[in-house]
Amino acid sequence: MAATATKQVTYLWEGKDKKGKVIKGEMRAAGESFVNATLRRQGIFVTKVKKQSGFAKKGKITDKDITLFTRQLATMMKAGVPLLQAFDIVGKGHSNPAVAKLLGDIKADVETGSSLSTSFRKYPLYFDNLFCNLVGAGEQAGILDTLLDRLATYKEKIQAIKGKIKSALFYPISIIVVAFVITAVIMIFVIPAFKSLFDGFGAALPAPTLIVMAMSDFFVKWWWAIFGAIGFGIWFFFYTWKRSEKMQATMDRLMLKLPIFGDVIRKATIARFARTLATMFAAGVPLVEALDSVAGAAGNRVYFDATKRIQSEISTGTSLTVAMQNAQVFPNMVLQMTAIGEESGALDSMLSKVADFYEAEVDDAVAALSSLMEPIIMVVLGVLIGGLVIAMYLPIFKMGSVV
Repeated sequence: MAATATKQVTYLWEGKDKKGKVIKGEMRAAGESFVNATLRRQGIFVTKVKKQSGFAKKGKITDKDITLFTRQLATMMKAGVPLLQAFDIVGKGHSNPAVAKLLGDIKADVETGSSLSTSFRKYPLYFDNLFCNLVGAGEQAGILDTLLDRLATYKEKIQAIKGKIKSALFYPISIIVVAFVITAVIMIFVIPAFKSLFDGFGAALPAPTLIVMAMSDFFVKWWWAIFGAIGFGIWFFFYTWKRSEKMQATMDRLMLKLPIFGDVIRKATIARFARTLATMFAAGVPLVEALDSVAGAAGNRVYFDATKRIQSEISTGTSLTVAMQNAQVFPNMVLQMTAIGEESGALDSMLSKVADFYEAEVDDAVAALSSLMEPIIMVVLGVLIGGLVIAMYLPIFKMGSVV
């Protein structure tokens, strides 16, 4: 818990492996002592550790960059290009200097005799346990090109489904932000101009107009506090969300219970669970070990905890289907497909079909949401902005009727 609450920074390190060869790398950690301890556990004698300055970063490495690199490396290895030459081609052809540097460092590490999976493990910020485990399995079985191809497909599918969820959430959030800004501008600048016009009206103003004018006075007087409180609230929310496991668990549970979006998030999480487990199982990773990576890839604390319970039950001899049924977070269709997969010995194939089905469900749900949200948002904006305008024009209509 303390580690998650501490700010992490990137450290550059240099050391020697068990054979005495000099190796270098970078690691994101809370302090130098954590870097030293982690590297010692990997059998590396550390000679130098220093914090990376902000100017040392020549670009940000995104998950999309890693997905593209995985696909390129898989394609070249399937074409028979040697590993080191493939790293050279991908690194020199990449537009992001940070990615080129990362691949250059990994290549140099492989050249000194390290395995590819060991080299990847030195950069946990970019290559998670699932990635490293699959690469390691491919190296041991002599099918690295096949495993990289599966890994690239997996990352592309996960990237696509994350993009669908983000697009579903981005549209309404952006409209809410724009609506708030427009309302604030009307309250602070437009309504005070009407108020000065109504000062000499000489008659009682309609109730809606008085309410809107009172709201405008509050905005004009306390605009700095309103914007400050909203800004601080958003910052504090995301700051706490990133660092507090309890907050993450609470938010993940709430997100699954949202009226419309909760169902989409649940389907996307089940798709990630099935896709990850299918990929790991097909690579020959033992089921209990594979569930470690599956839990981390689920992307939701509810399913993370459920996967850990499933892993615990399987380790005591329970079948996967029964363990998943006991978790009570999977639909009946997923349980039936898993049971068929276990009975027929084609669990990876059945789980892939489950993932395909739920990915298609997410696609359809996002498309339906997009078409549904547009008219709803237009109505809400029309009522909000139109209500303010009508409230301010009511006295003018009243004046016209008197004349």
